[in-house]
Amino acid sequence: MTTTASAVRSGAGSDAGRTVLRQLAIDSGYILLGLPLALAGFVVLVVGFALGVGLAVAVIGLPILAGTLYAARGWADVERSRMPAVLLQPRVRPHYRTAEPGASVWRRILVPIADAQSWLDLAHGCFKLVVAAVTFALAVAWWIGALAGSLYWAYDWAIPRGGPDNQDLAELLGLGETAAARIGLNSLLGLFFLITLPIVVRGCALTQARFSRALLTGVAEMRNRITVLEEQKRAAVSAEATALRRLERDIHDGPQQRLVRLAMDLSRAHEQLASDPEAARVTIEEALSQTRETLAELRALSRGIAPPILIDRGLPSALAALAGRGVIPIELTVDTQLGTPQGRLDPAVENTAYFVVAESLTNVAKHSRASECWLTVSRTGRHLRISVVDDGEGGAHLSKGQGLAGLADRVRANGGTLTVTSPAGGPTEIRAELPC
Repeated sequence: MTTTASAVRSGAGSDAGRTVLRQLAIDSGYILLGLPLALAGFVVLVVGFALGVGLAVAVIGLPILAGTLYAARGWADVERSRMPAVLLQPRVRPHYRTAEPGASVWRRILVPIADAQSWLDLAHGCFKLVVAAVTFALAVAWWIGALAGSLYWAYDWAIPRGGPDNQDLAELLGLGETAAARIGLNSLLGLFFLITLPIVVRGCALTQARFSRALLTGVAEMRNRITVLEEQKRAAVSAEATALRRLERDIHDGPQQRLVRLAMDLSRAHEQLASDPEAARVTIEEALSQTRETLAELRALSRGIAPPILIDRGLPSALAALAGRGVIPIELTVDTQLGTPQGRLDPAVENTAYFVVAESLTNVAKHSRASECWLTVSRTGRHLRISVVDDGEGGAHLSKGQGLAGLADRVRANGGTLTVTSPAGGPTEIRAELPC
């Protein structure tokens, strides 16, 4: 066991080392290429902007200014394609204003001039040179210090030494004129630069990338977040309306009809008490049966809203109860940590997960014609993953109803995603992912 554990730790350490070296290479390439790109962009954009503004009075400056903004957009797209490797985030491209079909030439020229993101692209192209130059100089200086210091032992002999002007740092510090002192001191300096190299280069790369991100994708990311929040709000309203309509329908078709019959039975029993006590007894027994069935239906409805077992014992126990009531065999695999006090999720996430499973199993029982079902619930990092698979005839789709459309709204309202894979002939898989 000790040997195996050591091997695992050694493998993990080598993987981490490769990751650091790979990121160091990516960051260094990003910084080294960033300066020539920034310099070229600065020259083109500043000259174009100056000509466009200077000749604006003569009208010819407007096409030049529009062309400069289009050029800035091109340089911005190049930068956006380089940033994900450094920021470790997906590429985001903002939405630019476009001219409507059939627009005039001048209308097409004025479109980029009226687009705010195009001006942000131009500002990025003009000011990126300052950031790129500073970070380039710092990264190159650190690389030179790391390589020159760590390899000083290999070329110390080739450095000419003659006269008091060539005294090195070791002699100035009182370490003597010995080669060992010189090599030792320079090697220590090189080791310092070498150890701190990944940190400094990473900081320089992030400085460049975050500056670019603020100007090139900041507005787009903010708009995307607003759009997602609006979609979640609409989905929550839609899911709530769907749940209320379903509850109203279930109450009308079930308990309400039984309560009407119960009232009629009790009224008939009241009339039969004086003339036919035996018939009244039979009617009351039927009324009691109706009462028990009504209570059972009300309990079933309440389980769909807020099951007590979910609140008291957690998600695994609630899902086990759902699986136990299934009309077909259900194989349940669930992370038991979700039921412990330390592993329990937010109540909203638990309720949504329970609703997803309950609705999915209901669809399996009503529409799939399956003979077996597999339910898997696991937590991976900050996400809860739910998978419901059956061996039925397939054909399920979110747009076809069957409760799945409302289910998708419920999941989306909580910031999650729902996918349905159900080819004709099966099998069907309903997969939900919820942030937790």
